[in-house]
Amino acid sequence: MGDNQREDVGGGNSDWMSRLPEELLDVPLWNLAIPGSHDSMSFCLDMSSPVLKSEPWLLRLTDRLFPCLTRPCIYRWSTTQQSVLWYQCELGIRYLDLRIARKPAGGSSLFFAHGIYTLMSVKEALEELASWLDAHPKEVIIISCSHFESLTDEDHVQLVDFILSLFSTKLCLSQDTPTLRSCWSGGQQVILSYDDLQMECQHRQLWPKIPYWYADSPDPKEVIAYLEEKKRQGRPGSFYVSGLNLTEDARYILLHPLQNLRIMTVEALSPLLRWTAEQRPGPGVGRVNIVCCDFVGFSQFCSIVIGLNFKLVKAAARTSSGYLRDEPLEPVPLV
Repeated sequence: MGDNQREDVGGGNSDWMSRLPEELLDVPLWNLAIPGSHDSMSFCLDMSSPVLKSEPWLLRLTDRLFPCLTRPCIYRWSTTQQSVLWYQCELGIRYLDLRIARKPAGGSSLFFAHGIYTLMSVKEALEELASWLDAHPKEVIIISCSHFESLTDEDHVQLVDFILSLFSTKLCLSQDTPTLRSCWSGGQQVILSYDDLQMECQHRQLWPKIPYWYADSPDPKEVIAYLEEKKRQGRPGSFYVSGLNLTEDARYILLHPLQNLRIMTVEALSPLLRWTAEQRPGPGVGRVNIVCCDFVGFSQFCSIVIGLNFKLVKAAARTSSGYLRDEPLEPVPLV
């Protein structure tokens, strides 16, 4: 699909950062509300690939004996997205959760994984993302690279070299306090979190691991309660994620043999999106930053999270000094 065909596919959010009000251009990005996708590459899982080595031994044994039974089940419960990366970005997603792995018999290429491995390689996905960024020069994306299943030290070196070469001057330095204005002035579009301390210490373009809060529960009420408790404890000073994603366990799967993660997520979206619409970004206790969800194209999730940023503008307008103060504001409507 050409760029001229992509303009409206994201429902008007493809360039939302470039359209934020002037008052928000100097706000650190970790004080803005940013929509993200959980397990961003799980839309292309490969059912012909084996179960990950990190999975429980009983599941791996069962997969060796009865792959025709295990892999369709894993596929149903590990697929968290249905949109390719460029389309997720068109929808407004600006945080990508990339879980990297070395696939057995995959040659020198690296892939992604969630239960099983993906069809698309890391190189293919990141090159697609780089092309999208070229077409949207005022959009900034946070990429979280993690897990690194079965990667060797040499794999890490080659992967980081590829990332630095591909994104080059688009990478924000980890010691900076990025704002939209500072990123635009420096031509920077990528904040790259790399969850490997050794590589992070060697390259100032790599950011540390971004905390990800998630409840590890299939119940949306428990997810909300967990996130509320974490908020009361205080937010990190930099980037962090509030995960709306539900998590199934073996008992849940056995009790719901005809269900899958998509059905479970869609059924839970209403309370999760209501909670999201009530949130506020910014510094201080109780504020959100990155909010992640499964199946990001199935609802108005991106628009709701993006809309939270206008609460910052309203709050600033209600104070003569321009500083943000805590006061109740109307929630973002669920359109």
